[in-house]
Amino acid sequence: MKPISRRQAFALGGGFVALTLVPMAADAQVSNDAAQWIAKFTGGKEAAKGKISLDLPEIAENGNTVPLSLTVQSPMTAESYVKEVMLIADGNPNAGVATLMFSPLSGKAEAAVRIRLAATQNVIALAKMSDGSLFTEQKTVKVTIGGCGG
Repeated sequence: MKPISRRQAFALGGGFVALTLVPMAADAQVSNDAAQWIAKFTGGKEAAKGKISLDLPEIAENGNTVPLSLTVQSPMTAESYVKEVMLIADGNPNAGVATLMFSPLSGKAEAAVRIRLAATQNVIALAKMSDGSLFTEQKTVKVTIGGCGG
């Protein structure tokens, strides 16, 4: 068997990298669709307005670190509690920003995080309750500079 030259090794390595990245690029194109993220989280059910209080600045001077706080009204008992909350930024390259998990032991369904926004866009919060009901709230944030898209 003839040994592989350095040039052939680089060509094989480059081909392997290209084959590895093609599926990742396809996944990236699918993952930035906010509607698909919402459908996956809700299972196609309609989410009602209410119960979620979403606090975001109207204008973010730096899209790299936008403060977000949310509260979901719930008694947080074993019979009735918030199971999870998904945050979606519909203008980001990857729309799914975060999924927050809660249980009755959480005491309150509230969180404060910093998110990254690529540009001016809607931030959507979806809450899934223990009984299967869904609630939503959304706010528009105007990003003046920065962000993950430049």
